[in-house]
Amino acid sequence: MVPKPPPREGQMGFLFVPPYRIQGVSVAGEEATVHVPELDVAFDVGLCPRPVLTAGTICLSHAHMDHVAALPYWFSQRNFQKLGTGRVLCHPRLVRPLEVMMSTWIDLERQKTPHEIVGLEPGVDFQLRPNVFVRAIEVSHSAPSLAFAVLERRSKLREEFHGLPQDKLRELKSQGTEITRTMEIPLVAYTGDTEMGPFLLRDEFVNAQVVITECTFFDPEHRDRAKVGKHLHIDDLRVLIQTWTRPEIVVVHVSRRTHMQYARERLMEAAGDQAHRVHLLMDHRMNRQRYERQVAADPAQAVVRDQAEAGSEPTS
Repeated sequence: MVPKPPPREGQMGFLFVPPYRIQGVSVAGEEATVHVPELDVAFDVGLCPRPVLTAGTICLSHAHMDHVAALPYWFSQRNFQKLGTGRVLCHPRLVRPLEVMMSTWIDLERQKTPHEIVGLEPGVDFQLRPNVFVRAIEVSHSAPSLAFAVLERRSKLREEFHGLPQDKLRELKSQGTEITRTMEIPLVAYTGDTEMGPFLLRDEFVNAQVVITECTFFDPEHRDRAKVGKHLHIDDLRVLIQTWTRPEIVVVHVSRRTHMQYARERLMEAAGDQAHRVHLLMDHRMNRQRYERQVAADPAQAVVRDQAEAGSEPTS
């Protein structure tokens, strides 16, 4: 008898949540990595799908194997493919163990892989690029853990100076008057693995454009299991959806034991009239349908489609 071929490797989940692509693979206990190309950031790196190599920074929530196992490979491949030295931001208590882990590869490979490991204290910001920062937020899990929020800072003219001519504003500024104030805009927030707590009610989550959140347990009878492992249960997420009133919400870290259709039904029930804002990263069928609707609604895509049907070359 001819044996069956091995099962196909897991497909990356993908969502376009304008203006961000949210892509990756997140299965509880197996692998977790979520990549946001527009921000040049990935959250966790349990395994390393090829697109994640392009992320210049990994924000590591904690060091459980399914979240950190691919870190040496990511460092190595970025160097091998001349993408620059990779940087990981992590809890300060993880810096030394991660450095030790990387040092063991020197003896194994007979070479030293360039890498940068930065311990980020809770509440501290790290600059990713001009005006864009990532903030560490301590959460509660079974290991030292951080959530992260990517923030943009913008200068805005103070209200009392609205309507003044430019020459007057320049004069005030030359006299040392602060004519602007700094606004902080949360772009994308990532909870990492965590139990429920007041840290999830911070402005970085409430006001983010996108929140990427774990939800590991969906069965009503699994509340105790969620508490023991310090993970979120769907009943916790029900409360958070009503609190996170602004952002699109992307749910990750669903267990393979949970059938996707069941997870989807429980999530839609929990979200209620906010269901349109909530998405499961690994729900390939629903996300593909959503993306097809987005493409169909995009005038630029319609032009390309019409030209293709007419047999002409698309214009640039």
